Amino acid sequence: MLPGRADRAKLAVLADAVIAALSQPYVIENTQVVIGASVGIAICPDDGTTAEALVRNADLALYAAKDAGRGVHRFYSSVMHAEAEDRRKLEDDLRTALADDALELVYQPLVSATSGQIVGFETLLRWNHPERGPVSPAIFVPIAEDAGLINTLGEWVLRTACAAAADWPGTTRIAVNVSPLQFSNPALPGIVMNALASSGLAPHRLELEITESCFINEGEKTDRMFAQLKSLGVRLALDDFGTGYSSLGYLKKAPFDKIKIDQSFVRGAATAGNRNAAIITSIVSLANALGMDTTAEGVETHDELELVRSLGVSQIQGFIYGKGSAREEVNLRFAQDGMEARASGFKSSRPPRQSMLRSVAIHHLGQRYIGRVRNISAGGAMIEGLWNVPPETHFQIDLAEGLSIEAVARWSVDDRMGVQFAQAIDVRQVQAGAPVRLAG
Repeated sequence: MLPGRADRAKLAVLADAVIAALSQPYVIENTQVVIGASVGIAICPDDGTTAEALVRNADLALYAAKDAGRGVHRFYSSVMHAEAEDRRKLEDDLRTALADDALELVYQPLVSATSGQIVGFETLLRWNHPERGPVSPAIFVPIAEDAGLINTLGEWVLRTACAAAADWPGTTRIAVNVSPLQFSNPALPGIVMNALASSGLAPHRLELEITESCFINEGEKTDRMFAQLKSLGVRLALDDFGTGYSSLGYLKKAPFDKIKIDQSFVRGAATAGNRNAAIITSIVSLANALGMDTTAEGVETHDELELVRSLGVSQIQGFIYGKGSAREEVNLRFAQDGMEARASGFKSSRPPRQSMLRSVAIHHLGQRYIGRVRNISAGGAMIEGLWNVPPETHFQIDLAEGLSIEAVARWSVDDRMGVQFAQAIDVRQVQAGAPVRLAG
């Protein structure tokens, strides 16, 4: 707490100094440890005149700093309070959706790299809000975690997915994601066992996908959970490998049956000079040495498909074999095509793009929408946050303060769309520019 009327510029300098100081590495028992910090700032009387209001608003600013990527500071604004109210309303709606069975599952095929046959499906969660329309899982799953709903939600997903898979050919597996909070729940093995028993699904046909973040607190509880799950006869897959903590040492004892290669390594791997192919080769070699299968995620183009096949991955997943389909559509697919999977999509990968996580303002027909850039090149970008945008829709996109560009949607799947810029941009200018103001 700082007394007096503080200058915002000086507060910003102080906040950055605090972050820098706390981010310096230090040593504990001969091991270097690094932590980070984010700072939220509220000013009296502009942001409140009581201790309760100031603390609440500083907390909202802190959440905004964390959402911006952590390691930064943010000042409170009234927009944050509106966003908090919106989040609270979305949480209430999610509770209602769970009670009314208003969520749905879709299933994306997993295809053998050698035979081209469907070997399984990954379960994907969808929510079509009655007023907001489709809401991305990236938005409502964290809300479910914060609200203590994730175990209820996860149990519903598990039971529903197992029931759907029980109707499929006996060699077909179903993959279900397990969040770190679910994995830490001692009741998880019992929940899995009940889902298998009620559906009649054979345990070896269920594959639980677990992310590396489950290993933050490695110890006896983690080992016990792995042992209990494996004793049920289910398969375990390490999801998004290489994007988190990369606990290579843990692979020696963790009973995984599969390593999933994150799509960030697949994207651009077929482009000349890209190092991702070497990374995929290394992961495949590691998995083979440990007796594990591999799945390449996010395969979208034929050159990516040919590459990952040549590198020896076991299975392929991505839009090239289809996006998520409802249970009835999967059953119809089996009835019409059997286990055969047909690849469809563009021949070549798009130009090299840089990963980026930045909020942008999108203008269309007098309306203003908020989206997030996930990757960008001089000629276009992949943006998430707007659902099912018709191709050839034209926008004006504010990429940074003072930097706007005309663009057209070339494709759209769920909440993601690929846009082509009307003219080439300098990506460095976007990176260096101040983020757009999302209020107003």
